Amino acid sequence: MNHFDDISSAQVVHNSAAQQFEVRVGDLLSLLQYRVAGAKMIIFHTEVPPAVQNRGLAERLTKAAFEFARAEKLTVEPRCPYTAAFLRQHREYSDLL
Repeated sequence: MNHFDDISSAQVVHNSAAQQFEVRVGDLLSLLQYRVAGAKMIIFHTEVPPAVQNRGLAERLTKAAFEFARAEKLTVEPRCPYTAAFLRQHREYSDLL
């Protein structure tokens, strides 16, 4: 199964009811899960199915979550290892800490 063509056109969707950001490639769902506590967005899980890993989907989900946090004036608490590593490498989001 080849998902390469679907990845570039896949859109990140904010599923606010489930408190997660999602991107679907074919029948595969990638997601970033969070909870809001007061003025803090706690990001606790990012998941990308093996068939579409290493294609930038986790980064797109994370950036969408950070832009949402910024727009809502939330700070971010990265409990997910991927999110914590992303923040260390992308200092342009350090204002969210």
